[in-house]
Amino acid sequence: MALNGNIIIVQLNGNTIAGTKTTEIQVESELIEIASATQGAFREYLTGRKQWQVTVNYLVMSASFASITSYPNAALTDPLFVGNQYTLKFLNRGVGYQPSGMTGTAILRTCKITATRGNLIQGTFTFVGNGALGPIGM
Repeated sequence: MALNGNIIIVQLNGNTIAGTKTTEIQVESELIEIASATQGAFREYLTGRKQWQVTVNYLVMSASFASITSYPNAALTDPLFVGNQYTLKFLNRGVGYQPSGMTGTAILRTCKITATRGNLIQGTFTFVGNGALGPIGM
């Protein structure tokens, strides 16, 4: 996977609607504490279910986004799109969009917009994985 933030493509209903410039990916595993006959003073764990989420600070919108939504002036920065499900593709975009990487379905959980007069608008978008991350296979 690329080592810069330029790796995620956001799709809605099979249409590419955005790409990212900065990306934070977090994958976690549940820890289930167990009682141990050999450890009296230290805890032991089994691993449980996994979860993942992606936080991006900037989305580059596709020019065709408004035409595939029911909002003619829509942008993903619109809070109305929180709660929708998207397909995220983690691609190595530096090698001509070759089909290698990971993909998963995620729900847009948070859309935080900071708009200050005289400054550029800033935003944070958090996508929470809805199922497993898997390899892109073509």
